Amino acid sequence: MTDRLAPFIVFAECLAQEARERFAPYLATGQHSVPRPDIKPDRSLVTALDHAIEAHLRARIEHAYPDHGIYGEEGGVVRLDAEYVWVLDPIDGTAPFLAGVPVFGTLIALLHRGEPVIGVMDFPSTADRWVGAAGQPTRHRGQPCHTRPCDAMGDAMLSTSNPDFYTADELPAFQVLRERTRWRIYGGCCLAYGLLASGRTDVAIDAKLALYDYAPFVPVIQGAGGVITDWHGRALSLDNPATQILAAGDPARHHEALGLLRPAMP
Repeated sequence: MTDRLAPFIVFAECLAQEARERFAPYLATGQHSVPRPDIKPDRSLVTALDHAIEAHLRARIEHAYPDHGIYGEEGGVVRLDAEYVWVLDPIDGTAPFLAGVPVFGTLIALLHRGEPVIGVMDFPSTADRWVGAAGQPTRHRGQPCHTRPCDAMGDAMLSTSNPDFYTADELPAFQVLRERTRWRIYGGCCLAYGLLASGRTDVAIDAKLALYDYAPFVPVIQGAGGVITDWHGRALSLDNPATQILAAGDPARHHEALGLLRPAMP
């Protein structure tokens, strides 16, 4: 599998670089000029740049790999029964992008028979990029990175994108981890999962997500030594497009977190 993935990894990084270049006009000044947003039916924000980036990435994939499927946030799905399916989120964190908070990024994943085997997380504001692939160590800015050990949940740093994303039924699950950990980081968006892979945080939990929001996290976190699943401990895949995810850098803390979540889950 490792050798087979090599050209796809190169291609995925090229896509990430081309997406990053399209942010340049909006990041070139201190004013962070941004396009006017629209509100989607789910109340999330979208801009012309979201659409333009995804359209470009889809066109590149269709030209290079016309038999591959595509699962995109803005452009929908094609050929989901293909052996390989690309998963695209052109701007994960459109609200932070509009606010000038540099935690937004482009997320690109490749699924093989429904399982995430390549993940690229690219951050145009900070020039950070994490690349994960099945059977390979995760790279951050081209160098191997690794999660850190955490001996006790009481010593852990927990991240979540936004407590507002939890429903009333889901909030107790977040609350139980909030109460058991030592520190909490809010608003990290997709960047929080790259930082977990690099050993800067310990546990991450989120809800109200779609596959394109987290598919790249799977190979990135696994390749760095961590664990990521849904709240029930099940693998994340095309067959399990969960809306609730849990990640930890130390496998023992992931196991412990699952035990804490179980009685608090809806």
